Amino acid sequence: MYFVLSYIYIFFHTEVDMAREKDRQKFVQLAQKRVNRALKDIRLIGNLSNRTNYSYSDEDAKKINKALQSAVNDLKARFDRRGDDTDIEFKL
Repeated sequence: MYFVLSYIYIFFHTEVDMAREKDRQKFVQLAQKRVNRALKDIRLIGNLSNRTNYSYSDEDAKKINKALQSAVNDLKARFDRRGDDTDIEFKL
């Protein structure tokens, strides 16, 4: 009986560990793709600061910075509390 229980225990934990490893791999893959895409998009937004090519007010720049900072703050909070989505749409 002890042998059977030990086998079941080992089998169950092995399955759980394999599932967690698969979840980890998926997280790493998606995180790398999404963070790199976000960083690229932030650099492209930064290109809008070129006054030779674009016309914008200080208020426009503040709105952009505020929206991005708010999104980063929400991101930090979600990782801290493992919370829900909040959809925010940006408009000038």
